[in-house]
Amino acid sequence: MKLIFLDTETTGNDVTKDRLCQICYQVDDTLRTEFFKPPLPISIKAMSITHITNKMVEDKEPFDGSQTKKDLQDLLNEGVLIAHNVKFDAAMLEAENMVIPNKICTLRVARHIDSDGKIPEYNLQFLRYYLGLEIEGNAHDAEGDVKVLKAVFDRLFSKMRKDEESDEATIQKMIQISNNPSLYKQFNFGKHKDAKIEDVVKTDRGYLEWLLKSKLEADDNDEDWIYTLRHFLGIK
Repeated sequence: MKLIFLDTETTGNDVTKDRLCQICYQVDDTLRTEFFKPPLPISIKAMSITHITNKMVEDKEPFDGSQTKKDLQDLLNEGVLIAHNVKFDAAMLEAENMVIPNKICTLRVARHIDSDGKIPEYNLQFLRYYLGLEIEGNAHDAEGDVKVLKAVFDRLFSKMRKDEESDEATIQKMIQISNNPSLYKQFNFGKHKDAKIEDVVKTDRGYLEWLLKSKLEADDNDEDWIYTLRHFLGIK
């Protein structure tokens, strides 16, 4: 089963309307990077992060109908999409009517492995330096992020493989973890930042109840936090 390490750069962070403008993926030793003209302008905020401007992509072809899209779909049909916070990248591809049968989220796998909640943050670049990975590549560039992504995946895979009977079983376990909400152990924001959630629920249960209500009413369907808050509040 082919492993497809992928990252997208997009016009913004709204999965309901934004679209990709750069894509990079690696399969085996082949790294492929392309820019595309999106069907809507790249936002100023996105440009400030990725440094991809509308001028840079104005003469590029659309992703829809491109050879890259066809080749990537052929790979996805038989392989596994791997991305950090795969929910976002998958949404960008699905907005282009692509089908993703199997996917692995290195963010959820990292959170699952860190059963004691020792890692303060799980974003890709934090894990890059927390794990001491020596990688050449710029952050918020699709190609640089894919290189870091593969290194993070390799470290996670190596750790999980010790408890599984085969490489294939390890991949299947990662897919299973990625398809289900993951449990936060501590707050990484707000007035209880860095506190363990199991402690906060004992002293400030009302805060967790308020936060759960806010998450349920929000538009972004933050299923990991909803799952976590329900777990610690004892709500099914």
